[in-house]
Amino acid sequence: MEVKVADHAGFCFGVKRAVDMCYKEADTKKHVYTLGPIIHNEMVVKDLEERGVKVISSVDEIDFSEVKDPSEVSVIIRSHGITKAEYKSLEDKKVNIVSATCPFVSKIHRIVEEEHEKGSDIIIIGSKKHPEVMGINGWCDNSATIIESEEEARKYRAKEGKRVVVVSQTTFNYRKFQYIVDILQKICYNVIVMNTICNATEERQTEARLLAEKSDAMLVIGGKNSSNTQKLYEICKAECSNTYFIQTLDDLDLVNLKSVRSVGITAGASTPNNIIKEVRSYVRTDHRI
Repeated sequence: MEVKVADHAGFCFGVKRAVDMCYKEADTKKHVYTLGPIIHNEMVVKDLEERGVKVISSVDEIDFSEVKDPSEVSVIIRSHGITKAEYKSLEDKKVNIVSATCPFVSKIHRIVEEEHEKGSDIIIIGSKKHPEVMGINGWCDNSATIIESEEEARKYRAKEGKRVVVVSQTTFNYRKFQYIVDILQKICYNVIVMNTICNATEERQTEARLLAEKSDAMLVIGGKNSSNTQKLYEICKAECSNTYFIQTLDDLDLVNLKSVRSVGITAGASTPNNIIKEVRSYVRTDHRI
């Protein structure tokens, strides 16, 4: 059996940076929180929790009962970023803020904030409930129109005389983004499109598509709550019907690979390399059938 792993599978720059910052903080500080899970990977989050890093869903959950000074508390902003209001709330509490927001996401925050102040209408192409999109929307007073499908794009109506600025969730499906933009450009008179999809995302999706085209089966590894991994699965499934979404080796059903000659493997941006290597090694061994 031939087993091929995509070159760009696993941690992207932004996620690796965030995870490294989190471990560094855990090694040097006693009271460490992450505002939301640092990444969409249960194993990494669990390991950090064992090192004393607590996951909170809101700023109000920070416990100051064991500290003399708020600056003793470190709050790590994950790679997805947060809203402007949440950032202000952290500043007001005078905690030590460690921003692990991906630089590509921070760039979108600046674009959205500046364009909103100019009076532009903002469109975010992405998943409404994704933390990155919710964070971006928070930098324009939650006034953005969020579009996830071509159908929603066709229903959009720009306000007369308003400039429309379009940005995207960094991990959105690139082809889908292009389809939606084509629709918006036909129905909007004054539209400025900012392709803010991360280059690593484009590379990962293109590579996964090409690998799926020539593989008898595809394994897509990633957290069940990972948006970018879900998109990789959708892309691969469209090219290879024998595509399987797994989180770890424990989810792999080898019966599905009995009669295939080639297996392609890709992984989401929140998947540690050790999991990818473990799956690859196991599939290649003789006891796989």
